[in-house]
Amino acid sequence: MDKIIKLNTVKDYNDFLGIETPHPLVSVIDASKISPLRHVRKNIGFYVVYLKDIQCADQIKYGRNYYDFQENTLVFAAPGQVIGNDDTGEEFQPMGWWLTFQPELLHGTHLGHHMQDYTFFSYAVNEALHLSKQERQTIIDCMMKIDEEIREAKDKHSNLIISSAIELLLNYCVRFYDRQFITRKKANKDTLTDFEKLLNDYFTSGKPLSIGTPTVAYCADQLHLSANYFGDLIKKETGTSAQEYILVKTMAVAKELLADPSKSISDVAYALGYQYPQYFSKAFKRVIGCSPNEYRTSAKVLS
Repeated sequence: MDKIIKLNTVKDYNDFLGIETPHPLVSVIDASKISPLRHVRKNIGFYVVYLKDIQCADQIKYGRNYYDFQENTLVFAAPGQVIGNDDTGEEFQPMGWWLTFQPELLHGTHLGHHMQDYTFFSYAVNEALHLSKQERQTIIDCMMKIDEEIREAKDKHSNLIISSAIELLLNYCVRFYDRQFITRKKANKDTLTDFEKLLNDYFTSGKPLSIGTPTVAYCADQLHLSANYFGDLIKKETGTSAQEYILVKTMAVAKELLADPSKSISDVAYALGYQYPQYFSKAFKRVIGCSPNEYRTSAKVLS
């Protein structure tokens, strides 16, 4: 396996690329002006937004389907992630626009308090954002504004203005992802169908007894999606979180199991993957509105 190099700061990355660092915490890079590089895997200590100019449709698929747009894709990475590819021994000329910024830039800013809301920084590469030409130009305009502020004479307002400009760029990305979720409606519906089947199979397979209640991370992994992308997709399609969707499904199965008088409440809890029956009872009451015993009693009366 190829080695992974550690790049802790924006300056480390710029030095690696062989370019200047006009600001120690943030950089806008026109990749076409970088000298040819060889591939290398990098563990980064900063945020990166890559606007890549590549022909995606001939190279990468999204699930079973090709990308919506044939070029102009945005990929996001966060501190602690590993980016890049293994070294093939060949040089390549990078293209596109890159924005890098360190967490320290955001300290005390509005963006710093809400950075966790931009969940696409934890999406997988095959869940990238694909842009129309107009959307691409909007992103470039935002990057140019950031670069302009970086290169202006710095004063006490500079970092706040730069972080506000980055926040504007990220908010455009939220808008464009919303558009992408809509344009991929059929693919999303297919994922939702697969999710429902996955849960049905999970509860009939005996897995709850061995590995516990189904989690968002488990379901996302089984569907070959990152947990954040999967969670956002389910939220867009159903209006509820993936965790809540799983919980409601679990309680629907619980109601079926409670219809069997030979099963105790503890039996039902264990069959669903709960280690402690009291946790099951608490979750059941939150979702259904009554305790498992109360539900069982009312079901008997109605029958």
